[in-house]
Amino acid sequence: MKFELAVTVREKTGKGPARQLRREGKVPGVLYGQGECLLLTIEPDSLVKILKAQAGGAALVSLTLTGAKTKPNRTALLRDFQVDPVEGDILHADLFEISMNKPIRVKVPLHLTGGMPAGVKEGGILHHNMRELHIECLPAVLPDFIEVDASGLAIAQGLHLKDLAAREGVRYLDDPEQMVVSVAAPMTEAKLESLLASGAAAPEGAKEPEVAVKGKVAGEATEGGEAAKAGAAPVFAADAKGGEKKGAVAPKAEKKETEKKK
Repeated sequence: MKFELAVTVREKTGKGPARQLRREGKVPGVLYGQGECLLLTIEPDSLVKILKAQAGGAALVSLTLTGAKTKPNRTALLRDFQVDPVEGDILHADLFEISMNKPIRVKVPLHLTGGMPAGVKEGGILHHNMRELHIECLPAVLPDFIEVDASGLAIAQGLHLKDLAAREGVRYLDDPEQMVVSVAAPMTEAKLESLLASGAAAPEGAKEPEVAVKGKVAGEATEGGEAAKAGAAPVFAADAKGGEKKGAVAPKAEKKETEKKK
């Protein structure tokens, strides 16, 4: 699914301007792309609609950039965003410009179809061994999700990645032998009691390992820089991190002054 998003290119960088944007109800963002890096101002309502509609998948976005010196219309992927853990507001968004003629690598969610598996109806336990897949495809054929029909699975049966139906233009990048979904046999009361009994009592006198620490270091999480240098290639962690984000900085060792003896 492709979304429309209008954004404004901004010039000011740093934590101060980013905080000011948030106070004004806007979301600071960064567009990484073809040899350049643009700072953006994004309307939160439009961004929230995309995130809700995409439900965890990679969102393909048609951007309209106000204030851009070149290429006011671009296609990008919404690959990363930050949310305030207390208020729930979106703090930052990262977008990556793409070419419709070049393959992209993204993660897409897995959706089970076909109703309840036969083994679950018999008392088995359904295990989602994988909830998303790494795929490679052209942007035009990017699926919102991959369907997996697990309705025929009996107890002690499962589906591996190699068992999934192939999709035209889509290449799966994960291990073909990896289990995607399975139905396990229910645990008997005797086995459950045995597991509980074996792990209930810890050896007497057992203590947690102690770690010797020499000295102390002082460091605290601070907001990162506003954006990478123009043209810098984005780095994906899961997934890309850039822009005004909170992250740990290298701690500075404390120094102690010593008195000189006369």
